[in-house]
Amino acid sequence: MRHARASQFAAVLLGLAAWLFASLSWGATTTVMLDPAQQPQRLLGAGEFWLDPSGDSTIAQVTQDKGVPWKTISASEIFLLQRGRSLWIRFTVRADARAASDRWYLEVPSAAVDKVTLFTQAGKDWRTSSAGDLLPVSQWPVPHRHPLLPLALTAGADQTFYVKVQNTTSFSAPLHFVSESFQSLGEQQIALMLGIYFGLAALAFVMAVHGAVTLKDLGFALYALTVLSMTLTQAALTGIGALHLWGEFPWWNDMSPFVLPVIAGGCMLGFISEVVSLGERSALMQKLVNGLALLAIPLTVAILLTDPSTRFRLMLPYVLAIIPSVVGVMLWALRRGDRYAPWLLAGNIPVAVGALFPVARTAGMLPASFLTTYSMQFGLALELPILMVMLLRRSQQRRDYIRRVKGLDRIDPATGLLNAAVFHERLVRLIARSVRLKFRSAILLVDITNLEQIRKDFDRQAAQELPLRVAGRLLSAAREIDSVARLSDHRFGILLEGPLKADEVAEAAPRIVARCLMPFRNRPLGWSAQVRVAQALIPMDGTDPEQLIAQLEALLASHPQDGKRAVFNLSRPQAIAPRFPAATS
Repeated sequence: MRHARASQFAAVLLGLAAWLFASLSWGATTTVMLDPAQQPQRLLGAGEFWLDPSGDSTIAQVTQDKGVPWKTISASEIFLLQRGRSLWIRFTVRADARAASDRWYLEVPSAAVDKVTLFTQAGKDWRTSSAGDLLPVSQWPVPHRHPLLPLALTAGADQTFYVKVQNTTSFSAPLHFVSESFQSLGEQQIALMLGIYFGLAALAFVMAVHGAVTLKDLGFALYALTVLSMTLTQAALTGIGALHLWGEFPWWNDMSPFVLPVIAGGCMLGFISEVVSLGERSALMQKLVNGLALLAIPLTVAILLTDPSTRFRLMLPYVLAIIPSVVGVMLWALRRGDRYAPWLLAGNIPVAVGALFPVARTAGMLPASFLTTYSMQFGLALELPILMVMLLRRSQQRRDYIRRVKGLDRIDPATGLLNAAVFHERLVRLIARSVRLKFRSAILLVDITNLEQIRKDFDRQAAQELPLRVAGRLLSAAREIDSVARLSDHRFGILLEGPLKADEVAEAAPRIVARCLMPFRNRPLGWSAQVRVAQALIPMDGTDPEQLIAQLEALLASHPQDGKRAVFNLSRPQAIAPRFPAATS
């Protein structure tokens, strides 16, 4: 009885073992059914892989060696490769008549892979097609941003393919099966996105170069270098560079993903240091930051001279150090009140976050995906307009400062109005113009008469502020073609450009008096300007500028300041009537 039960138990175990073996065997030979309605089709568990430690195995050895330990590919497999090792993948594909009517490709969505070779059986031989950084793009079966290898299919038949992958760093790109029509549509969408980014980058670069040349601003020059290096880095990582720029130079195509990120990181750190005026805030901090930025130069030389496996170990720590350094400098400057730090922070935070994904993919921490390939481009697309607006505001403020410094000999620094020397120059030209064209113009002198009273009633600061407010009122009352100048602490001059009508001359002085008497916002009612205005007609009252000004000053001095009269005309009443026909209307 016990022997019978033992036999039954053994039979059950054998049955389970046979079922399990059959299941494993079936899983290892799963056939990918190409379906045009479900694209892109990922290989996933339908494929098997083997890591060749020597990297020297041939297709004949791989297919004939029954001892190769093939393993099923998982959904998020990351293969840690290096020069001297290779990854072998095998899979079986079947296409019905509908699917076989279109051309199909094995797509390897990674622009930074050294070499991918597809082996297709043709009778007793194997036909190969290869693509990758180590080959000129013109030798690829399909010139593209990343390897795109055509599949030779026979309708209704199972076909087994082998793929050999060689790469310096990790490889995690998911293998896709795509038809020609689907791939063409998807590439158009990607091309639109890349075109928008590279268009923004080109515009930012041109504007930065223009700003650097015209304004002689080091910030614009460093921004131009940053944009250029960042753009070339994205061109290398997305395959645009290999497809359109350096496709016939496989040495640089293989080197660029390691060199360009280092250069871009150094340029970005130097740009941030310049914009936040780091040297003026902390000499030690500037030396540390600039030292880290300049480290990109010897590091680039070292990457160019070292072997492929060392390049990655040189590039990755530097890029990882740049990201927190950039953010840290901006936060440091923001805490100390830098006016441009918020702009820099808003523009660079998306870039810093976006850069983490491709760095993690390169380090073998994340599998290749749309996010790890294009995340940094989205961050850069947000950064470019923000930083450009910031630089334009910065340059405008610098130009205003330079203009004020250069204009100190022509501008009153307190009010921004013309000074007495420039007022005299313009008066000379106005007289000559009025005589030549035979039209009426006018000159007005405006005196503030209650400055001493304001100082007594309020304080010294209130008395100093009142002329500044009066200057604003005079500017608002004047036309764009007129000239307003400050001649002394309490006196202003106005040149009214002709031709003027009689009523315009008569209304000018009273309008100024009334405007100055209006109360100022957020000030007591008693805090207002009492002014007196003396005016003369040009050229009726004279053509000598010094004499005109002297007569107007004498006219104001001949009347007491506390008098009720506020407007004084140098001309006789009848002189205000039009003298030249050209001035009548």
